[in-house]
Amino acid sequence: MEDTITTQDIIKNGELVFEKTSCLTDNVLSYCPGCGHGVAHRITMEVIDEMGIQSETIGIAPVGCSVLAYDFMNIDMQGAAHGRAPAVATGIKRVYPEKYVFTYQGDGDLAAIGTAETIHACNRGENIVIIFINNGIYGMTGGQMAPTTLEGMQTSTSPFGRDVERMGHPLKMTELVATLPGTCFVTRQAVHTPSAVRKAKKAIRKAFENQKENKGLSFIEIVSNCNSGWKMTPVKSNQWMEEHMFPFYPLGDIKDV
Repeated sequence: MEDTITTQDIIKNGELVFEKTSCLTDNVLSYCPGCGHGVAHRITMEVIDEMGIQSETIGIAPVGCSVLAYDFMNIDMQGAAHGRAPAVATGIKRVYPEKYVFTYQGDGDLAAIGTAETIHACNRGENIVIIFINNGIYGMTGGQMAPTTLEGMQTSTSPFGRDVERMGHPLKMTELVATLPGTCFVTRQAVHTPSAVRKAKKAIRKAFENQKENKGLSFIEIVSNCNSGWKMTPVKSNQWMEEHMFPFYPLGDIKDV
């Protein structure tokens, strides 16, 4: 009788190079080709799958490109008004403390209209995970300047580049929340290369493990591209991100207690 070949055996033998997690739906991603959202979705759902907490996890996504997460994340999802995801997550976590709760937000949402909710949830040390996608622009609504837009960076509302004297400096939310006593893990990652993806996934896993251990709020920034908003090809946008975004938003752990 032939031996039964299990999925694990196939993985060990190197015959299965990739298998989509059941925590992702079968819907085709509708993000712009080259956008980092799809990769961020995948590794977040892989972590949830690998931890065996699919039925115990609740995600909150507000307004912006992140709102599309409902179509692709095969877990319980809750909508939130623009910028209010941390407040909604706070309410859900306090009602269901045994659940794993996370928000998935863009920079226009988290760092502009949602600044107060973000700061106060971090300061209170709510036992949740915040995943923050920073592409330096309002991606969904037409490429307007965001709080994270770099100095001199051109957008539809700063066609001559961001002038810090009139428009203020780019906001480093990750460094800001790292100073607050309620945050236990604050990190900045990326998803543009295989190595970066592995590091980002490791950080997301650590954040959910922190929530399991009731350590407080874990904040993960993922610096990503917006090739359509930046008016670049996907390859060029990743190069621009490395040359311009990373020097101002350096990757790595900022706080780990």
